[in-house]
Amino acid sequence: MTRRFAEVIGDPVAQSKSPSIHNFWLGKLGVGGEYRAHRVDSGDVADYLATRREEAGWRGCNVTMPHKRAVMPHLDRLDPLAQQIGAVNTVVREPDGTLVGYNTDAPGFLEPLRPLLERDHLFRMARVLGTGGAARAIVAALAAEHFVIVLAGRDPGKARALLDELAPGGEHHAIDLAHFADLTDFPFDDRAGCLDLIVNASPLGMAGQPALKFDLSHAPPGSVVYDIVTHPLETPLLQLARAEGFRTVDGLSMLVGQAAVAFEHFFDKPPPREDGDHELRALLGA
Repeated sequence: MTRRFAEVIGDPVAQSKSPSIHNFWLGKLGVGGEYRAHRVDSGDVADYLATRREEAGWRGCNVTMPHKRAVMPHLDRLDPLAQQIGAVNTVVREPDGTLVGYNTDAPGFLEPLRPLLERDHLFRMARVLGTGGAARAIVAALAAEHFVIVLAGRDPGKARALLDELAPGGEHHAIDLAHFADLTDFPFDDRAGCLDLIVNASPLGMAGQPALKFDLSHAPPGSVVYDIVTHPLETPLLQLARAEGFRTVDGLSMLVGQAAVAFEHFFDKPPPREDGDHELRALLGA
């Protein structure tokens, strides 16, 4: 029997945690398969997909930067959510050889918020920092969950265009990222019955990147502070937010959540997550 395998592609890709996540689940399930990392240059995406399409064991790939949009013209079909977001992070080869593009970033982002989203709220607002590829999936996901979105970027015009494309018709707002850097004395209303999110969807605060300048006076009482950065996992934003008593969500939550959706596409079984991912998180943090 041909050994099944999937992989993650990007450039660079050596730092990816995806092989550790998927191979951990494969080992737990005793599934005969493998998950790899494979670096693909920007000019080689089409050749890579053409070659892999002919390999009997290949089930598909996750796609990381800078290829999330570059793979799209080379696929046979796009899932509607990937089409809406305009980015693919998971390619699946169906039994007939058809290549289908999905975006699992959006459901992965929402997964740790599901207990909150199951409740009714008087009002939902998300302040989202960043206008890159991850922000596209996050904006689409939040709009579908009836959030009013304040999207902040270094180019407010780009933020406005992104909102108009992905969340048309809503009363959303685009502002300069610098707006959140300074202290505010804005008198927030009583937030009982409201759900407020602060989401860092940018690489700011990541190791090797500039610091994220966000003053927590812009976070209404009771806000959930969510940082998708995974290196370091405990970002300065999360450390400060936790010290101030805010609920926090780290980037590993989104990473594992999106991987779980992709894993089932690749290996036809849901991953084992009965322990709330505690063992996996310990492995990834080692």
